Amino acid sequence: MNLDLRIPMGMMFTMMGAVLMAFGLAIRGKTEFFANSAGVNADLWWGLVLMAFGIVVLTLGRRGQAAIEKGRPQLLAPRPPRKRR
Repeated sequence: MNLDLRIPMGMMFTMMGAVLMAFGLAIRGKTEFFANSAGVNADLWWGLVLMAFGIVVLTLGRRGQAAIEKGRPQLLAPRPPRKRR
C-alpha cells in the first residue's frame, strides 16, 4: 500500500481547522469568550490558519500520491544499496 502520509495529515488539519473556525464564528458576537485574548477572536483566526495549512498539505499529498501511482520516482526516494567491491 503506497499512501502518501500527507493526505491523512492534511485531512486532519483541515477538519480541526473547520471545527475551530465554526466555533469562532458561533461566538463571534460574544466578546466575553475572547476577552482574555485582547479582544481578538483567536478561535476564528487560528481555525483559518489550520484550514489553510491543511489544504496546502493535502494538495501536496495528492500531488505526491499521483506521482506514486504514475510510477515516477520521488525526489527523496531511497537509493538502492551499492555493491561493495
